[in-house]
Amino acid sequence: MRSMTAPNIIEEEVEIPTADGTADAVLYRWTDGRRPGVIFLPDGIGSRPSLRQMARRVAGEGYNVLLPNIYYRVARPPIFASWPDFSEEGTRTRFGELASSVPPDAMERDGSAYVDYLASRPEVSEGPMGVAGFCFTGAFALRMAAARPDRIAAAASFHGGGLFKEGAASPHLVLPRIAARLYVGHARDDRGMPAEAIAQFEQALAAWGGRGESETYDALHGWTVPDSAAYNEPEAERAFVKLRELFAETLQVSRER
Repeated sequence: MRSMTAPNIIEEEVEIPTADGTADAVLYRWTDGRRPGVIFLPDGIGSRPSLRQMARRVAGEGYNVLLPNIYYRVARPPIFASWPDFSEEGTRTRFGELASSVPPDAMERDGSAYVDYLASRPEVSEGPMGVAGFCFTGAFALRMAAARPDRIAAAASFHGGGLFKEGAASPHLVLPRIAARLYVGHARDDRGMPAEAIAQFEQALAAWGGRGESETYDALHGWTVPDSAAYNEPEAERAFVKLRELFAETLQVSRER
């Protein structure tokens, strides 16, 4: 991923009060005036340098960006000491423990707390906010948008897993509560979101009737994240352009620097 820096952006470690405790996070904030807020959710491996790089790049487009530790209830970054090997039973067990600490109702509570925190910051404008999720947090982004239709005007998911599945906990069921414009980018041959599930999700998206786009990239699960073995720079850049356009067209950020 191409690097982007802006001299007026400060990286700040912050703590966010939630209904279940205190979440640690990183805030990328501008020092020259008020700008829209964006919540940048890490993938399932958690907050780490590569996700900080991605969040800062989004901030460089003119946003105050919050990168939370979604696993704050049970762990602090680094969540894994090295890139996890999911063929190992211990890694799968650990990921199950982490994921179970953020059930659907907690995603909505935490998401609302992140929105409220950004709204309290003097650097953040009073207008709409955006959210982006990756892998495990694709569903998190949808649930945030459903929980806070009053502030979330744009939500994106990239290689999100399980967006359409059997049962009452399927993320697609929150679509009727969403007022935001959605963008959903899928990976091909993704065990977490196979072609049949993508088709079913797209049917639900069409039935929803809101503003939403869904497309499948010629890339593998994790293609947007620089430290992933599946990282695909051309497709990652295409995804970034989609995210940039989504936020620019919905959050009404000035393009002047």
